[in-house]
Amino acid sequence: MKVYLNMVKIRCGWCEKNDLYRKYHDEEWGKPVYDDKTIFEFLVLESFQAGLSWYTILKKRENFQLAFDNFDYQKIAGYSEEKVEELMQNIGIIRNRLKILATVNNAKKFMEVQKEFGSFSAYIWNFVGGKPIDNQFKELKEVPATTEISDQLAKDFKKRGFKFLGSTVVYAHMQATGMVNDHVINCHTRQI
Repeated sequence: MKVYLNMVKIRCGWCEKNDLYRKYHDEEWGKPVYDDKTIFEFLVLESFQAGLSWYTILKKRENFQLAFDNFDYQKIAGYSEEKVEELMQNIGIIRNRLKILATVNNAKKFMEVQKEFGSFSAYIWNFVGGKPIDNQFKELKEVPATTEISDQLAKDFKKRGFKFLGSTVVYAHMQATGMVNDHVINCHTRQI
């Protein structure tokens, strides 16, 4: 006699809206990222997400990739006013002039940090001692929007001239890039 167990994956509740969210949750969210290019991509996406839903950004992610030269921060740092105007006409992205200008600014600041620390990854991961903070939350309502570390990092970003990277955006970035593991304890990705 064979017994079949229920093979439903338990996930963090926020991602159960649809398959796009589930795929992002299962394959990317909370996995440590040390690559500068990917870190920059998430900084751009998180800064555009400010005031919007993450789902909106995920739906437009490929459009952002195309519009922002595959998140090549060296190219973005050199964007002209004409390129900014072109982006303002791109219906595939969030057409917010301040966020677009912030992206150009942040690309320049990103490279300044790279020069100072050898890589942006070395700089940002230093805020968590070089390894992920493994939180043990049982329920989504326990997960904070900001922490003391995200406050410190946002303050340091501001001091260095970065834009649209307040503490809430920074904490979302920390979650996305695995600087903190905020998967609830019964989430299947904790066992991966």
